[in-house]
Amino acid sequence: MATLPNPLPKLAADPSGSALGLRLPAGALVDITVEGSWHEPLLWYADERALPGGWAALEPARRTGLLPVVLDVGDGHDGPDRWQLMPGAVSYPGDHDAEEVLAEYWEEYAAEGDAWPGPAGPLPYAQDPDAVAAGAADALLDGGGPLKDPRLALVPARRSADIPAAIGWTGPANHEGDTARLSAVLRSWEDRFGIRVVALGFDHLLVSVAAPPVTTADAEAVAAEHFAFCPDNVLQSADPTLWAYAEHQVLGRQVWQFWWD
Repeated sequence: MATLPNPLPKLAADPSGSALGLRLPAGALVDITVEGSWHEPLLWYADERALPGGWAALEPARRTGLLPVVLDVGDGHDGPDRWQLMPGAVSYPGDHDAEEVLAEYWEEYAAEGDAWPGPAGPLPYAQDPDAVAAGAADALLDGGGPLKDPRLALVPARRSADIPAAIGWTGPANHEGDTARLSAVLRSWEDRFGIRVVALGFDHLLVSVAAPPVTTADAEAVAAEHFAFCPDNVLQSADPTLWAYAEHQVLGRQVWQFWWD
């Protein structure tokens, strides 16, 4: 996968990040993959539980080429050094067409005879996507959300959508072996809905949404993409229909959550 110069190695000798203009809490660099140590750190993450305001404190890292994300290390799978990361198996998100990826998934998982409806149209948004992401992160870190033990992290990536691919995340391995294909879809959602990758766990992903659908028609169009992207979201829900999923999980929602079995 094509990458920018990685500033993380500088943290080995400068854990606070002062040379990069940062003030980081105590943390650790991760370079462990299923094949052993990677040739450079894949990410940095904090030792202590993340609290509201922590995301905003990492914002200055963007100018160094590091993007913030929250890692959930409390879901029974420990930290990212135990997540079976596979960066060597990941291609480049820009090499994939998001609509083609979604259409392929739809054909594999939809009921026979249900034609791919095509991608949802872009939606306007008045709020800055990065500001929405910071607000979503604070809400998730306030103690009442789905994250068991959230930790602040930094990943060298070109854009937020690339974060899963950049670390070789294998959470959706039973659905897709090349995470770059999912990041290609996330890139498209960045462009159309202002999403940002806010949190990753061993097998789950949360994104903030600056332009959530506010009509039933738009929500149903987006729900079809969600089904292709993560079939378990719909198939393992209490009411496994796109209409119910659109109504309860997409319409007006500024956080989208995905989980793969």
